[in-house]
Amino acid sequence: MAETTSALVSSPSGDSNWRENKLWKGTFAVSGIMLTLVTYGVLQEKIMRVPYGVNKDYFKYSLFLVFCNRITTSAVSAGALLASKKALDPVAPIYKYCLVSVSNILTTSCQYEALKYVSFPVQTLAKCAKMIPVMVWGTIIMQKRYRGPDYLLAFVVTLGCSVFIMYPAGTDISPYGRGRENTVWGVLLMMGYLGCDGFTSTFQDKLFKGYNMEIHNQIFYTTLCSCVLSLTGLIIQGHLLPAIEFVYIHKDCFFDIVLLSTVATASQFFISYTIRTFGALTFATIMTTRQLVSIMLSCVWFAHPLSWEQWIGAVIVFGAIYAKSFMRKAPEKTTSSVEQSVQNGNSNNLKENP
Repeated sequence: MAETTSALVSSPSGDSNWRENKLWKGTFAVSGIMLTLVTYGVLQEKIMRVPYGVNKDYFKYSLFLVFCNRITTSAVSAGALLASKKALDPVAPIYKYCLVSVSNILTTSCQYEALKYVSFPVQTLAKCAKMIPVMVWGTIIMQKRYRGPDYLLAFVVTLGCSVFIMYPAGTDISPYGRGRENTVWGVLLMMGYLGCDGFTSTFQDKLFKGYNMEIHNQIFYTTLCSCVLSLTGLIIQGHLLPAIEFVYIHKDCFFDIVLLSTVATASQFFISYTIRTFGALTFATIMTTRQLVSIMLSCVWFAHPLSWEQWIGAVIVFGAIYAKSFMRKAPEKTTSSVEQSVQNGNSNNLKENP
């Protein structure tokens, strides 16, 4: 009987079915990530940089976007826990979820605010440099050691990002500044984003180490804390009522925010599915491609011109990342530490911060 089963698996028809199944799964994963995150990028730029209504009003309340995103994700995570009949009780102390939430809110707020001063292509390419703060925080918090090629890749990507940011096309104007994009403010906000994002993933890994935590449990309590904290921030700043009034007056902005929150939440499912099914290496390659597509689409959709120096910078960054991906061999039989962290519920360190 065992020989018959083995023969069926190793037969040409069995091999063909396995490849076809893998192809469909791959198509589903790639399509899901590309559709949700590319849509998310377009909506993010539209909400923060394109005026609404006859009076050309700009939406300025980035913390309100954070609140909407987190409350949607929190509700979906709670539903997933209830549907799977898993406990809603917190596994770790609440303060640990709150610490991660604070860092996550700062990360996302810097990301949205940066769009007021730099274009989406600049912001997206700058995200590629997040490996630098991750390495720094990993060394400080987790006492990790990195190899020479890791530092070389970080240097090349930083070089490419620097070229892209320092030589913008002169006709790309920020709606919140005069003349050229306010590069100084934009770069400072992106540095805040990179620093907080690198800290979030590393700190999260350290805080939740040792807890047998379901991924939805971690997402639910982290986003729930983010909801409370972002709502508190909106009330203290006096931005809650003006934000609600803005979306009430501009219905198209309301629908944009609803769609933004929906695709941000849906992207988390596709990211987790991709990592579990194909591993972290495939996921990283897909995400790099997604960033490239997002930049190209933004340039076409919102008419962002790119200087020839920026094209060189983009080639340097994506060339280095792709080269690293293809040169690295994925483990065949053993489960990588990254994939193990995903299975234990720590996949957030690989995710975007929508």
